[in-house]
Amino acid sequence: MSSDNRKRPVLRADPRPAGRPAKAAKAKPKPKPKAPPRKAPAKKAAPRKSVARKPAPSRKRRRSGGGPPPRGFFARIGWSIKRLIGWIFGVIFAITWRGIAVLLLILAGATAYHYSTLPPALDLTDARVRGSVTLLDREGDVYAWRGDQFGGIITADTVSPHLKNAIIATEDRRFYRHFGISPRGIASAVRINLREGRGPLSGHGGSTITQQVAKLLCLGTDFSPESGQTEAEYEAECRSGGIWRKVKEIPYSMALETAYTKDEILTIYLNRAYLGAGARGFEAASQRYFGKSAAEVTPPEAAMLAGLLVAPTRFAPTNDLARSQRRAATIIGLMQEQGYLSDTEAAVAQANPATLSAAAERLAGGYFADWVMDSGPSFLTSETTEDVIIRTTFDQRIQNAAEEALQYVFDTKVSKGSKAQAAIVVMSADGAVRAMVGGRKLQVSGAFNRATQALRQTGSAFKPFVYAAALDLGYRPNDLILDAPLTINIPGSGPWSPRNYTGNFYGEVTLTEALMNSLNTPAVRLSEEVGRENVRKVATDFGIARKMADGPALALGASESTLLEMTAAYAGILNGGSSVAPYGLTELRLLGDTTPLMGQAGGIGERVVSQRAAQELTYMMYRVIADGTGGRAKLPENRQAAGKTGTTQAARDAWFVGFTADYVAGIWMGYDDNTPLTGVTGGGLPAEIWRETMTRVHEGRPQKPLPMTLPPARAPEAPQVVQSRPDTREDPIRNAAERVIRDVLGQILGRN
Repeated sequence: MSSDNRKRPVLRADPRPAGRPAKAAKAKPKPKPKAPPRKAPAKKAAPRKSVARKPAPSRKRRRSGGGPPPRGFFARIGWSIKRLIGWIFGVIFAITWRGIAVLLLILAGATAYHYSTLPPALDLTDARVRGSVTLLDREGDVYAWRGDQFGGIITADTVSPHLKNAIIATEDRRFYRHFGISPRGIASAVRINLREGRGPLSGHGGSTITQQVAKLLCLGTDFSPESGQTEAEYEAECRSGGIWRKVKEIPYSMALETAYTKDEILTIYLNRAYLGAGARGFEAASQRYFGKSAAEVTPPEAAMLAGLLVAPTRFAPTNDLARSQRRAATIIGLMQEQGYLSDTEAAVAQANPATLSAAAERLAGGYFADWVMDSGPSFLTSETTEDVIIRTTFDQRIQNAAEEALQYVFDTKVSKGSKAQAAIVVMSADGAVRAMVGGRKLQVSGAFNRATQALRQTGSAFKPFVYAAALDLGYRPNDLILDAPLTINIPGSGPWSPRNYTGNFYGEVTLTEALMNSLNTPAVRLSEEVGRENVRKVATDFGIARKMADGPALALGASESTLLEMTAAYAGILNGGSSVAPYGLTELRLLGDTTPLMGQAGGIGERVVSQRAAQELTYMMYRVIADGTGGRAKLPENRQAAGKTGTTQAARDAWFVGFTADYVAGIWMGYDDNTPLTGVTGGGLPAEIWRETMTRVHEGRPQKPLPMTLPPARAPEAPQVVQSRPDTREDPIRNAAERVIRDVLGQILGRN
């Protein structure tokens, strides 16, 4: 037996000859197995030595600049900078994603909060602070609108498809694809603003329709008068476009997108957008400008309405129709580009631009409408929260006549560039105002009204009240009065001597001649004779409500009044001596109701002077136009008319007020700053404006005689000369007694 410890022979390969390929070595046959040896006692196995394995390379990306620092000074600096930059970017990344996560949580919370506060969509279609007032003329036709007009709810389904397409093409072409905000639109707007030299959010805002709705809803904050803000301040805050405001719009817009469908959001927009001329919503605007529903508008009309969104006042067709049409043409091009109109439809729309309805085009009665709004109860007019319908005395034909007359005279008789102003009032004998022009600028709303708001000295236009007081006390048109130098001592002021406009005196003249030629000293003598208090009372009872002058200059119109008051006072002379209260409102009711809340049938008040006195005064004023200072007011075809000129000191004011059997008209002319007129008296341009107005007003009307009484011929052998008796001017009892005596004597002598 061989020993177990015997070494086995080492097998070696045969050496390979150089230059020859290696051959496979023949394997030697394995020796046959021998019988197993007798087992020796088991020995304890030695522990296996662990072999240290090289660690596998980590799959984790090594940080930039990791590992041991390189050798070399500059290499170490580069390595340090690289590690610092890597650390900074790591911190920024960590802060950024955590900040974004926080912002998303805040955005989600704010959106959820706004979502919980939103009511049903239809509840947001009409949340006006004020109601609307629609004014009708005497025939029942609309001529003016005030307040916030709301034509009724119109939805995205019922509005004209052309209008819907025009709005989307103009305001938000991706409206049906975005989630409430459009980053692309904002970026585009910022780029345009910067290119045009503005701030990034100044000018184009890039707001979607949803964001505009959020702005219209003021982010869910309703106006409250108790907040201390005015309505204008509230709306300005809602329209503000700062960065913080834009940020606040985002969650609210996303809440709108979550709560409502796209068509519901568009419905809110259609009903709340402001479109100029007091119109809130497209239905009101369509009715206002075109006299039709927003469901019926054509492509050019739809384009014009959509064009109002960017700047309602600037592009309102009632402000500048040509500019509004140019804006509409641009929008028609956008609709064509985006496939809403075919080439043929766009060409037809461009060739036939939208025009205003007849009522909107006239734009008549702005001053009159403002006056009616001020004269009615504020809670049903200027401050109404309801939609109100007011029927008025306004006559659009007469208004057009007055406006045309004023324009004609200023175009043909007044030098170009003149800043002089004029005002006109036309009314019926019962005080029903038919037309009103408050200044040379005709198409206005809320402007200063010189017919109702300007207090001006009346000059000689006041003299008829002096003669009315005298006639009512028994004087007659043919009674004589002295036109001669007169001096009155005024306590505290010293002597005062009135003079005539011509500088001459004419001796004894009749009362008719004195009024006809507007002589000053006879008017003062007569006022002193009958008593200033009586003159003041007659003027006050006729409607001159202002405080009057205390001295003798009262007779010459030193007191102030408005044109409306003076015209109404003359209407009292026309109607036979009764006062009138000028009125324009005849019926007021709420929209949808048939029963009026208030109304007025006439303005005639109490009698001021006798009918005889009024009719004799009418004759005297008839002579003013026929033979006196008012000759330039004569009407064609010898139509009878009566009136009185008026010119104040230094010609700061020029008046002509007069009437026919049908209408009373008052004219005032002057400068707003009281600059004296040059070469203008009441018998000049004001008389011509009056003639042009009344000629147009009476076109086609039959002639009617004035309600006047011609005085009996005066007996030359028994003249009655009225002397100045200042001692009687403050004795009303004596004056009344004299009046009774004169009436009795007049009846005995057959003078009545």
